[in-house]
Amino acid sequence: MKMTTPDLDLVASIKDKYFQQFGDDHAIQVFRSPGRINLIGEHTDYNNGFVLPASVDKAVYFVISPREDNLVKLYAADLDETYSFSLDDLTKPAKSWPHYQIGIVEQIQKRGLEISGFQAAFGGNVPVGAGLSSSAALECCLLYALDEIFGLGLGRLDIVKMSQKAENEYVGVQCGIMDQFASAFGVSESVMRLDCRTLDLEYFPFPMDEYMIVLCDTSVKHSLASSEYNTRRLECEKGVEILKKYDPAIQSLRDASPELVEAHRDELGDVVYRRCKFITEEIQRVLDACELLVEGNLPAFGSKMYETHDGLQHEYEVSCPELDFLVLQTRNNPDVIGARMMGGGFGGCTINLVKKTTVDAFEEEMKVAYQKQYNIDLPCYRVKITDGTGEIV
Repeated sequence: MKMTTPDLDLVASIKDKYFQQFGDDHAIQVFRSPGRINLIGEHTDYNNGFVLPASVDKAVYFVISPREDNLVKLYAADLDETYSFSLDDLTKPAKSWPHYQIGIVEQIQKRGLEISGFQAAFGGNVPVGAGLSSSAALECCLLYALDEIFGLGLGRLDIVKMSQKAENEYVGVQCGIMDQFASAFGVSESVMRLDCRTLDLEYFPFPMDEYMIVLCDTSVKHSLASSEYNTRRLECEKGVEILKKYDPAIQSLRDASPELVEAHRDELGDVVYRRCKFITEEIQRVLDACELLVEGNLPAFGSKMYETHDGLQHEYEVSCPELDFLVLQTRNNPDVIGARMMGGGFGGCTINLVKKTTVDAFEEEMKVAYQKQYNIDLPCYRVKITDGTGEIV
């Protein structure tokens, strides 16, 4: 997919840095892969449910050209750092940022595909640590670029699966597939409903005429995040084992209903009951939210976002005081139709649907309130839903 870039200045800057590093006698190509947001459908991915992500206008860019030898030379423009390696030696370096690129090369080799060396400068404006999946954007961007340059014959689904594997196997992060999917398959002004069991994809309209998506970044990441994530997965699995006794067809919480969970509340026990209640309701909430988008009812869609936050706060218990505070600030604001925490939890961003004409005032109010409460500056990011991974012409 060829595209024009939404951020000419950033691309020009990365191009300049490429030429400073590698000289200007190369035929370069430029590729872009966006970060992502998730509107509704949190923690449903590993329960084989549905998610509702979209790719946004914060992106990673690669300026790249092939070499005639076996060397890969990388320049991280945002860090002003370089790293080189041979295609014959994919040893994991102490420096962490090249792990993603080497992981992609390893996946290409595992498929029995051949490439020569290449050199690339890369950078972008996906905020790191804000839950917009800069790593997935980077992986999809590089693999898409190498596929185009070396004619590897990969489809978009191949790129998604290989990028996820690179992160799972080389980087060592057991991420799901949503982030890479959203980055690679994004369509402007549309959200995508991804079935995490079948990988079926369906697009729904998300017009941005009256409302804007604003992310408010708590700037905190509580240490509970990774250990509690693993605990939640185990709690869901425990729920599945109990519910299977009453319906052998249940393989994951995707197969259970809120009614079945309610019927066996006592046997599940308080904690597992609340986890299962949230997940089964959240899976249904994604389906209901998509119907509302088809009807063009964005305010009712926004109400579903609040329902998701309440469930994440009280039933799934993966929120934190900072996230709850930011969502609370919006509840009596008539210019905000929906808000919730976004991502795994214990920090990161809230996602807010704000009337376009009032975004300046909204951001100012939120920044003042957050500074007063926590003495922390609140970064806010305005995002538009854009197309997914592609080459820039």
